[in-house]
Amino acid sequence: MSNVFDNVDIQFASSISCKTMPRWQRKAMQAQNSSTSRMTPRKDRVRGDRFIPDRSAMNMEASHYKMLSGADDENTQQDAAGMPGSSKILAFKQKAPKPKEGFQSDLRVMYTQSRAAAKPKKTARFIPQAPERILDAPDLLANFYVNPLDWSNENMLCVALNDTAYLWNASNGSITELCHLENAGDYIASVSWAQDGAHLAVGTNSGVVQIWDVTKQKQVRDMSGHGARVGALDWNNHILSSGSQRGIILNSDVRVRDHVMQALENHAGEVCGLKWSPNGRMLASGGNDNLVNIWSDAGEVRHTLTHHQAGVKALAWCPWTHNLLATGGGTADGTIRFWNSTTGNCTGTIDTKSQITSLLWSKEYQEIIAGHGHNHNGLSIWKYPSLDQVAELKGHTDRVVAMAMSPDGEMVVSASGDESLRFWKCFQSDPKRKARKMSANPNSRLSSTIR
Repeated sequence: MSNVFDNVDIQFASSISCKTMPRWQRKAMQAQNSSTSRMTPRKDRVRGDRFIPDRSAMNMEASHYKMLSGADDENTQQDAAGMPGSSKILAFKQKAPKPKEGFQSDLRVMYTQSRAAAKPKKTARFIPQAPERILDAPDLLANFYVNPLDWSNENMLCVALNDTAYLWNASNGSITELCHLENAGDYIASVSWAQDGAHLAVGTNSGVVQIWDVTKQKQVRDMSGHGARVGALDWNNHILSSGSQRGIILNSDVRVRDHVMQALENHAGEVCGLKWSPNGRMLASGGNDNLVNIWSDAGEVRHTLTHHQAGVKALAWCPWTHNLLATGGGTADGTIRFWNSTTGNCTGTIDTKSQITSLLWSKEYQEIIAGHGHNHNGLSIWKYPSLDQVAELKGHTDRVVAMAMSPDGEMVVSASGDESLRFWKCFQSDPKRKARKMSANPNSRLSSTIR
């Protein structure tokens, strides 16, 4: 019994002395007392001061392979031991992992305030939304099938007002009446300047094509052969192409007194658009049959394009890529399409959701401008080849019937059924760049004469 009480006294004394010891010493003594108090400790519950794993139960080679040569994050593969692998434990990434959706760092302000101010992007050029000038055009026909406007290389604008053609000198603003049709009910359906800037072709509703020497204000000749409205005209040096309501195109050599005619027939409807390519090797024609034909200079059909869903009047060849053609459809179509005339493939489309009556390429920028009829009655400018819209020019209250561009390429004039001409300075160029361009490409002159 005495041994028992002695043991109790020793434990009591040690508990009292432990209160004055540091905490780590007390914990060590308590652990020692606990281990010594057991009469028969179990061998399977031997405790150590730390966990030491049993290495004999592990496949160290497989673990090493999975750590250094595991599969990518999104794909799994078999490891060396035949176990399915997961993503690498240690892997270097080019970018940090993305945060969860909606996560915002509290330090974002601190990190962003120290950044240098970003350089402002270069803004697009300024395009005036108001016309530079407005001229009255009484009796101008609001007809989709007429082309009553053209601007010469000598800076002379011709506009047809019903049965009379007028000349407006853009250099001094003077206006001259050139010709007047004598037959009752007849009207001028189209006008087109020759490259020399001195001769003008006039197509009439009766099917006669007149050629005028503007410098002398004298008619040179009449050319018949159509017998129906001639709504489309275009020149290729000494060749004058004319398209009529009967779907026929005539190519006339005006150097010959008894002009030679070549008939091109591949339209089932009225020919309402004609344009020669800049190199003079291809002629594009658009018709009311929704077709676009591309002809060789020998009069052979290279391609017949059938993508448009309405009449095609608007045609324009790109000035810097001779095999690039732009076409525009009528109300039921409303799209601008770009074609490779070599292959006949469509390379791009713009849905303008409005009737397209005319197209012009900029000489200064890689852009195209379109004149619109119903649902828009204005002009729109588009970049190429991105096909992004640059600007809209509004002001007309009726259909834009036709457009023409000044010889320097800066000004575009639009003729509308609201009986007005509006001049838009939408392609203003840098003076230095303009001087370099004019010195490199002087205007050519037509060497042949019309007799």
